[in-house]
Amino acid sequence: MLDIDEWLMLRDLHKEGMSVSAMVKRTGHDRKTVLKYLSMKFQISQIKKENHISTTLCEPFIKNIIDYIKKGLSAKEIYRDLSINHDFPGNYESIKLCVQQQSEKLQLKSCRYESSAMWTLKLLQGEMNNVELEKQFKNKLTEKDILKLVDCIFNKPLVFRNRAVTILLYLKHIPKCIIKNVLFLDPKTVWNYLNIFEDGGVESLLGLSRNNIKKYDDLKYKDAIFTILHSPPSCYGINRTTWRMDDIKNIMCKNGLPISRDNIRQIIKDAGYHFRKAKKVLTSTDPNYMEKLRKITEILANLGQKERFFSIDEFGPFAVKMQGGMSLVPRRQAKTIPQMQKSKGSLIITGALELSTNQITHFYSEKKNTDEMIKLMEILLKEYNYYDCIYLSWDVASWHISKKLYNKVEEINNLEYRKNHNNPVVKLAPLPSCAQFLNVIESVFSGMASVKSIS
Repeated sequence: MLDIDEWLMLRDLHKEGMSVSAMVKRTGHDRKTVLKYLSMKFQISQIKKENHISTTLCEPFIKNIIDYIKKGLSAKEIYRDLSINHDFPGNYESIKLCVQQQSEKLQLKSCRYESSAMWTLKLLQGEMNNVELEKQFKNKLTEKDILKLVDCIFNKPLVFRNRAVTILLYLKHIPKCIIKNVLFLDPKTVWNYLNIFEDGGVESLLGLSRNNIKKYDDLKYKDAIFTILHSPPSCYGINRTTWRMDDIKNIMCKNGLPISRDNIRQIIKDAGYHFRKAKKVLTSTDPNYMEKLRKITEILANLGQKERFFSIDEFGPFAVKMQGGMSLVPRRQAKTIPQMQKSKGSLIITGALELSTNQITHFYSEKKNTDEMIKLMEILLKEYNYYDCIYLSWDVASWHISKKLYNKVEEINNLEYRKNHNNPVVKLAPLPSCAQFLNVIESVFSGMASVKSIS
């Protein structure tokens, strides 16, 4: 037994002039069945009534049916699932008719979406000029409004472009559900745009005539924010020592001046301020710091060809044992050092760096004392005996400022001693206290401490 749809199809094919044999091949029905139904005459009102009854039974399940259609399920599979899981009261024929109707609607909706998307793409790509748009929207928009909409599409930010395209699609009688899909907008946004357009027209929707002052340009907001920043958070009942954006925003809201964090940042930035972390600086506690520094800089600036300036310090004591570092080793072989090692002793390097030639004079010692300083001074006097003067610069360690050392310097500078030993004059240029950062040889020792061995 054929249903109404199949009978209507046979009737339409017969009206088109198709032979019975051709209809049998196309539909797969028996020849006698085709002839039987072609000779039957159903009343159109009866067909409509049956269709209405079938559709009414499917109405509570329309959403489920549409979801099944989108998943690609057949009418039989949909009927089976609805009957088992949802207690569908109708028969298979009603489901089949509903699936056919909804499929046609979805196909029509898809076609309208594609055509709307293609029209929008042509508009955004500049394929339609003002003259063509004036023809399409004749009696709907004025020439002035069309020019404004086109200007928004090509020259304004995205929010204005979406508004302009929404109005043009709406005036082309495109449904709101398709407009929101084409422009990827929220339905409420589309309805809001259309309501504003219907109330105030293009000028109201685009809002190009507004001269409202932005919050980050408003003086009252600026004054309020800097009033807050110039007071500690404790004045506003906040148990903190520094301000946060959220705290400023909350206080502004309590004062009746709501503002976003982005606007607060913009106000602070426009005023020339920016957040930076505090930086530690090297300082000295020596009350004569500037005087000593000025003396050293003057010596270096006026250093003669027969004069040399030495930066002196000690490195250590350090343990003599195997150290880690980077080495050249064969592939798949790793160099190792024992974690626990017995020290083979300790050493101290006493060195003097000559600043004009970058040459270092050093020796190993076991202690840091005045005798070692005198020993270093005597070595320098022998190495630089053909110079007129040498300057010794060191920190304020006790063995650098001892009476014994000063007495030795006085003895060396004596005319009789100089004639006998043919040595240069020794002048002292002590560094300020707590100013190790001024001692140049410290950078050499620092590099030695982190040197990578190659073996």
